[in-house]
Amino acid sequence: METSDHQTVFARERQQQITRIVEEHGRARVADLAERLGVSTVTIRKDLRVLETEGRLERAFGGALVLDRSRPERAFEVRERLQRTEKERIGAAAADLVVDGESIALDASTTAFAMARHLKARSRWVHLTVLTNGLRIASELAGHAGITVAMPGGFVRWEALSLVGPLGGGLLEKVNIQKAFMGAAGFTLDTGLSDATDEEAQIKRLIVDAASEVVALIDHTKWGRAAFATFCPTDRLTAVVTDEEVSGEMVDALRQRKIVVHLAAALYKTPAQGSRSPSQSIATDTTA
Repeated sequence: METSDHQTVFARERQQQITRIVEEHGRARVADLAERLGVSTVTIRKDLRVLETEGRLERAFGGALVLDRSRPERAFEVRERLQRTEKERIGAAAADLVVDGESIALDASTTAFAMARHLKARSRWVHLTVLTNGLRIASELAGHAGITVAMPGGFVRWEALSLVGPLGGGLLEKVNIQKAFMGAAGFTLDTGLSDATDEEAQIKRLIVDAASEVVALIDHTKWGRAAFATFCPTDRLTAVVTDEEVSGEMVDALRQRKIVVHLAAALYKTPAQGSRSPSQSIATDTTA
């Protein structure tokens, strides 16, 4: 009988084979991989999910594609599947920081989209204004009782399903935002929050400039990485919401700068499972 350790080893060997096949041919079908490796299609789909999370390939309908390393940014639906659990936890903890009556901003990141779902799951909003350049976020919150959605002008980027460009500055120069919740492709103490493209970073800078407080929404895989364009220096941050896998050393460094760190713990429910009370999202505040 195989032990769990042996099964893990066999799974890793199989996943390495899958990666080589996809890289060699550019793509592979689930059915073909299952036949070639002598396992079920269910097992292959599980392997593809693991490999995509690790950034080794991109899942597609019926199979997988080799990653296009020349692209600076993955498509929204691909990024949404990465670190899904961490993003849900971060989104829930961030939603609990919002007070009815505020005007807040959400960028077009997939973590902010998770936060939007948790905002929607909370009931009895009286007057919450959400400014966002994210098309998916605007669609998620539009028409929900007590929530008003505002969007800046701009051009649509299909990769992020976002509005970008200088046209957004016209609105952002006229509004007062209490809290801006910002995702990022990377975060280091020296470079701050950064994004994969300058056009996305440009609209994010405008949002940051319009906000009284800036809250970073970043899972542990973004820490210690500097993406192409910085849009928010570290000292501009009020708080960071992250998951429990983050380096304690970096958390301590933020505490020394008087930046609040919220460590999002496990969720008992997600928006898809039903309403969630604030007590069901546990976030540990670490402050100086």
